[in-house]
Amino acid sequence: KRHEDRSKFVPINELKIGEYQTAYGEVLARGARKSWFTKSRVFETALGDDTGQISCVWFNQPYLEKYFKPGSKVVLYGRVDRFKNRLQMVSPEYELIEKNDESLNINRIVPIYGLTKGISHRFLRKVIFGCLDEHASSLRDVLPEKLRNKYSFTHISQCIRSIHFPANWEEQTQAQNRASFEEFFLFQTSVILRRMSIVQKEGFSHTIKKDLIPKYGLSFGFPLTRAQDRSIEEVAQDMKKTTPMLRLLQGDVGSGKTLVAFFGCLVSFANGYQSAVMAPTEILAQQHYANFNRLIIKGGFPKVRVGLLVSSQPKAERTKVLSELKDGLLDVVIGTHALLEQTVIFKNLSYVVIDEQHKFGVKQRALLTSKGKNPDVLVMTATPIPRTLCLTLYGDLDVSVLDERPAGRGTVQTYQFPSEQAPHVYARLREWIRKGTQAYIVYPIVEESEKLDLKAATEMYDYFANQEFKDLRVGLLHGQMDKKETQNVMEMFKDQKIDILVTTTVLEVGVDVANANVMVIEHAQRFGLSQLHQLRGRIGRGKKNAICLLLTDSLTPEGRCRIDAIVSTTDGFKIAQEDLKIRGPGHYFGKFQHGLNELRMADPVTQLHVLEDARKEAVEMLNADPKLRHPDHGLIIELIQKRYPEYLSLVFAA
Repeated sequence: KRHEDRSKFVPINELKIGEYQTAYGEVLARGARKSWFTKSRVFETALGDDTGQISCVWFNQPYLEKYFKPGSKVVLYGRVDRFKNRLQMVSPEYELIEKNDESLNINRIVPIYGLTKGISHRFLRKVIFGCLDEHASSLRDVLPEKLRNKYSFTHISQCIRSIHFPANWEEQTQAQNRASFEEFFLFQTSVILRRMSIVQKEGFSHTIKKDLIPKYGLSFGFPLTRAQDRSIEEVAQDMKKTTPMLRLLQGDVGSGKTLVAFFGCLVSFANGYQSAVMAPTEILAQQHYANFNRLIIKGGFPKVRVGLLVSSQPKAERTKVLSELKDGLLDVVIGTHALLEQTVIFKNLSYVVIDEQHKFGVKQRALLTSKGKNPDVLVMTATPIPRTLCLTLYGDLDVSVLDERPAGRGTVQTYQFPSEQAPHVYARLREWIRKGTQAYIVYPIVEESEKLDLKAATEMYDYFANQEFKDLRVGLLHGQMDKKETQNVMEMFKDQKIDILVTTTVLEVGVDVANANVMVIEHAQRFGLSQLHQLRGRIGRGKKNAICLLLTDSLTPEGRCRIDAIVSTTDGFKIAQEDLKIRGPGHYFGKFQHGLNELRMADPVTQLHVLEDARKEAVEMLNADPKLRHPDHGLIIELIQKRYPEYLSLVFAA
């Protein structure tokens, strides 16, 4: 988890109030009592050194009394506070030091591990030190000697020793960078191999008539942004090539990604081929279906035949869509995960769009593209990612960025209130509705407590409909409703027959109602930062200004950072940077992002220079040896197969 510098302990009388610090001393006294307020059992010990004393308190752990014996030496790690004019730590981590254990546990930089029941730090350090002593020299190094020499990297055996038991902080940093380089190098090699296996194949070379791009740009009744024009041109150039397009389109909420994606569908149609658009939710798929049909009529593309394929549609309707796809009677199909099923067969699929890419895995992306003969692929994400980080996550893709909002959009102001000020927030919401706007009230749904959350949302809907806003029209939307109910509620909301829509996070993507310009997010501290930004993106989609009101319960330091970030800016790229800082890349990108969750030491946020060096070396190696047949590269293939089987199986399949 971390290292502690125990080479020189801070004297107890120099410990800093309010900071997490390590203290070392001798147990002077101990005792157990009952708390007069909570009646819980309290164990307390006094720890001292030559300079002073500190009191340590644990709750409901009476067994500690048999460990903390007067005269015992103890290392403590925790927050230092002052209580009744004396230094105190509450529930600190502790480690009892025995004389024969001192060489590994004090007077040096010491590793701190995540422990399991029955295992102590002292025992684990002893076992790991013994393992390293006996077996580290037999480790094989995946990095060729030439590469190690170039970057002054130690052999892997010394690197692993230094990661656990470094002689100093410089050695620890060098070892961590060396291990991180290896992880980045292996992942980048697998990603580049994947790209090479695709772009070396022959795809569809689409012909694009000169007037198609300007005609498309004029079909919306409003000017496209420069970023949209640039991205459409990049897609057009890719689709003209004989090799398959592999492009990531990233843009903030409301930046107009779907207009860029739909352009490719028209190119595919104009060349006599089919295209597919896959979205993560039925609401978003239905939204795309409706919008694309409007575009066809408005833009004068009446011959394009569009189908919808989602899990909840009637069997007869589904059978008809599947048959028309197979026979080539549909030009575009828009759907959800239902598109991945074996029964979905295309006649000539040449273009694939995957929306909200972070909600699909690498394998799912490959499964859809395998339904055509090397089709062009455009993946989209509304989770902005710093361009250099795209090298890690989407190293097999070219990148287009939509960094402008369409002209004429309203601004969104965000404010935070403690939950006890809910009546004030509801009063402000009522004022806005009286001015003719509509509103959302959003409740969290978390997997672990889904039933409780859903119950809370439905109970609050009853309260709003029958008490707080009984003079207004209140609707309810959540993920457990069937398709017909969902469609009915959304149609009523769009037709302004509902003033307030009480909803769960099903709203996060796909809902686009220009007149809805107020949003109240209840228990906002339970939402992630990117999720709050996605939700807020549902308002301010028309010309009017919008307001987002966050109601929060007690905030952790991390929760406070999230709320401060969402209140301070509407720039998705700034929010993404902040979210990366707060959560780290593994949590930020989600469980489906194969590769990042296998990074144990490497952190692409703080080690960009290491990532860039590793990618450069991976590219150079594969340019010289595309099949990794050199004897020095055998272990690389072996380790990639072990660490990233999804990527490599796709390479071999390709």
